[in-house]
Amino acid sequence: MKKLLAVVAWIVVALTLALGVSAQEMIQVTDDISVSADYDWDRLADQNITLYVYNWGLYISDGSDDSVDVLSAFEDLTGIKVNYTTFDSNESLYAKLKSGGATYDVIVPSDYMIGKMIQEGMLAPLNKENIPNFSKIGESYTGMAYDPQDEYSVPYTWGTVGIIYNTEMVEEAPTSWDALWDVEYAGNILMFNNSRDAFAIGAKKLGMSLNPQTVEEVEIIAQELKAQKNVVQAYVMDEIFDKMSGGEAAMAPYYAGDAITMIDESPQLDFVIPEEGTNYFVDAMCIPANAKNKEAAEIFINYMCEPDVGLANIDFIGYSTPIEEVWERLDDEMKYSPIAYPSEEVMANTEVFVTLPDEINSAMDMAWSDMKSYDEGGSGWMVPVLLVLALALTGFNIWRRMRKNLRNDY
Repeated sequence: MKKLLAVVAWIVVALTLALGVSAQEMIQVTDDISVSADYDWDRLADQNITLYVYNWGLYISDGSDDSVDVLSAFEDLTGIKVNYTTFDSNESLYAKLKSGGATYDVIVPSDYMIGKMIQEGMLAPLNKENIPNFSKIGESYTGMAYDPQDEYSVPYTWGTVGIIYNTEMVEEAPTSWDALWDVEYAGNILMFNNSRDAFAIGAKKLGMSLNPQTVEEVEIIAQELKAQKNVVQAYVMDEIFDKMSGGEAAMAPYYAGDAITMIDESPQLDFVIPEEGTNYFVDAMCIPANAKNKEAAEIFINYMCEPDVGLANIDFIGYSTPIEEVWERLDDEMKYSPIAYPSEEVMANTEVFVTLPDEINSAMDMAWSDMKSYDEGGSGWMVPVLLVLALALTGFNIWRRMRKNLRNDY
C-alpha cells in the first residue's frame, strides 16, 4: 500500500510540474528575452500600426552600452512599429498633451500627475483583458491614491529622491537638505528644474509636508527657494548626468535610479537620502484619452511587464521594479542596494505626492516662475542701464565712422 501511495504521489508531482512547465511555455524573441506563449502578441501585425510612446529621458533599455533593445524586440514580436520620444518633467509632459500639439499612445507620468490627468479626463481606462501581466505587479504598488482602482495606470518603476554628491569635492557626506543651501558650495550646487520636486525639497528642509495645503504654505516654501538661488549653479534635469559625471558640480538632488547609473559610470559620486525624509514616487504607464492605437498600447504595456523584459529594462536604467519576479531575479548587489531598495526605516520617512487642488497648483506655478526670475542682489536695474550704454556705444561708433568719412572726403 505504501508503495502504491508513493507511486501515486510521484505521478501527482510529475503532473503538477508538467502543467507548470506547460503553463509557462515561452516564445524566444532575442537571446535575452522570452515572452509568454499564451498571449496573442502579433494579432495586429497586419495593420501597419506605429505606436507613439512618450517617456522620460534615459528611461528604457535601448540597446546602448550592450543593453537589450526592448523596443526593437517588441517590433519583431508584434509587427507594431514604435516611435519613441522623451520628456524631462511631468509638467512638460502635461503641457504637451494639454496643448493638443501631439498625440501619443503610451505615456509614463508620475503618481500626482496621473491623478491630475484622471481628474481632467485626459486618460483612457485600460482594458485589463489585454494586460494579463498586471497580475505580476506587487500589491504594494497597486491601489495607490492617485488611481485607487488601477483603472488608468500600470506601475513602471518606483524610487526615492536624495542628494548625489562628488566625494572629491564634498568632504563629509551630506545628511540634510540644508546642504543644498550651504554657501561653502556656492556655484557648485545644482537644483531640480521643475516646480513640484523643487518645492518638495524646500518643504522637507522646513519640516513641512511636500504636499502644501494652502497658498500661504506655497509662499513660505518659495521664499526658501529664493534664499537658495544665490548658491545654485543651474536648474537642471537630464543635464545633471554630464555635469555631475564631469565634475562640474559638487552636489544635486536627483532620483535614486539615475544616481545608480551615474555612480556606476563615475565612482567618485555617492548618494544619500537626507534625514528629514523624502519623496517616494511611482511612475506608471498610461494611455491618453485621445490615443489612436489603444489596443496596441495595451499590448505594449503588457509586454513591458513580461519578466524578461522587465529584468532587462531595470538592469539598464537602474530604477526599482514593482514586478516581484523581476526583483527576485536581480543579482544581490542590486536586490539589496540601499539606494534602489531602501530600508523599511528610510521608507517609513517618505511621503508620496498627491494631486493638489487647482488653487495650490496655480500658486505653485506662479511662485516658481517668480522664483526663477528673482534676483536677490537687485541687479535687475542693470539690464536697462546696460541697454542704454550699448545704444550709446553704438551711436559713438557711428559718429566716429562719419567723422572718418568726412576727413576722407576732405
